[in-house]
Amino acid sequence: MRLLLVEDEARLNEALSYILKKNKYAVDSAFDGITGQDMAETGIYDVIILDRMLPGREGLAILKDIRSKGIKAPVLILTAKDAIADRVEGLDAGADDYLVKPFSTDELLARIRALGRRQAELIEGDCLHAASLVLYPIRCEAECCGATVRLTMKETQLLELFMRNKGQVITREQILDRVWGIDSEVEMNNVEIYIYYLRKKLEPLPADIRIETIRGIGYCLREAGNV
Repeated sequence: MRLLLVEDEARLNEALSYILKKNKYAVDSAFDGITGQDMAETGIYDVIILDRMLPGREGLAILKDIRSKGIKAPVLILTAKDAIADRVEGLDAGADDYLVKPFSTDELLARIRALGRRQAELIEGDCLHAASLVLYPIRCEAECCGATVRLTMKETQLLELFMRNKGQVITREQILDRVWGIDSEVEMNNVEIYIYYLRKKLEPLPADIRIETIRGIGYCLREAGNV
């Protein structure tokens, strides 16, 4: 499961990131609201852990924005605000759960597991569309006109990133951060290698899309009418 942790307090962010990774979660961290919202809007996260009081952009404003843009990932709000009115405000803004600081790591992990199970149930039959191409992220399969190809997890994450941002140029750095993680030691040429793998996998499908190379910048998924 891939998590996004948006928390500006550096020590807490680093401690939580360490605990979550130790428990076999893939974790990307953001330390301000603007970066956190940009990352959340990629749509690649299974659960988002979001602080309320953030520099740049307040947590509930981020939450409302990502919900308005169709991001359905469960959101767990972390906050020192423990009044009932604050909890109601957070849940009404689109949060799925609310955890007041200070909290135990055992409780945090239990809540993440619960949100992860809920997300799996919600997206079991979910799919993404780009022209005639259909992606089933949970099954790691792409389909077009009755033909199906199996993808690896990384190929699936890569194609999901493109399909959620079709028509937009995504830099190599953004791909590396979103698919492999900000703290990954994977080198940049891995992006090019997996783009090659993904193109080869999609080649047999009669899909009217293509992954276009934007020289010196990155890549863009374009549909036939926009190529």
